[in-house]
Amino acid sequence: MPTPRRRFSIRQASAHLRDADPILARLIDEHGSYQPRPSPDPWSALVRAILFQQLAGAAASAIQRKWYGFYGDEEATPTPEQILETSDEDFRACGISRQKMSYLRDLALHTSDGRLKLTRLSRMSDDDVIKALTAVKGVGEWTAHMHLMFHLGRPDILPVGDLGVRKGMQVAYALSEMPTPKEAIGIGAKWAPFRSVGSWYMWRAADTFTPEQSM
Repeated sequence: MPTPRRRFSIRQASAHLRDADPILARLIDEHGSYQPRPSPDPWSALVRAILFQQLAGAAASAIQRKWYGFYGDEEATPTPEQILETSDEDFRACGISRQKMSYLRDLALHTSDGRLKLTRLSRMSDDDVIKALTAVKGVGEWTAHMHLMFHLGRPDILPVGDLGVRKGMQVAYALSEMPTPKEAIGIGAKWAPFRSVGSWYMWRAADTFTPEQSM
């Protein structure tokens, strides 16, 4: 399944952010151009997002290899049908918790019965994508925001629930404390309509991995 094409100009986004915010102008000079790394397909991105929840990257990667290998290929994401046919015992043998197996099954059910039509997400509004994705157990607003930014290439997402973004704001703007989500909305308001790009520079400022690197 092809990755949807990015819908905005990185050059235009950089020019806007430079004009709108001198802090971002400095970060652009320090870290270079915005370089998104889109996920290969929406199904794989969502499966990985659930699998990697609340786990360190190395541990999650080890579980992923073992679990994917169970189906015959450590590099291939299992299909919805394969997930629905997998027993609790086989999930646990691969290191997947009972909670995550329920999330993965719910994602597979929503996909296989047509409640979640992944091919339609690229044609939906940001709010409708969030509504569709968060109807799946285990998929919250943060995961929906990451999907909008890194798979669908949406330009104006501000994931204020992400600690890395808010930590970056604290560092970049020399704040005494990490801003609250409400305060972060105010800080990022001037970045619109390219708040996704501004958020990417907050991860750079905080010297953290962009979530796409572990999704």
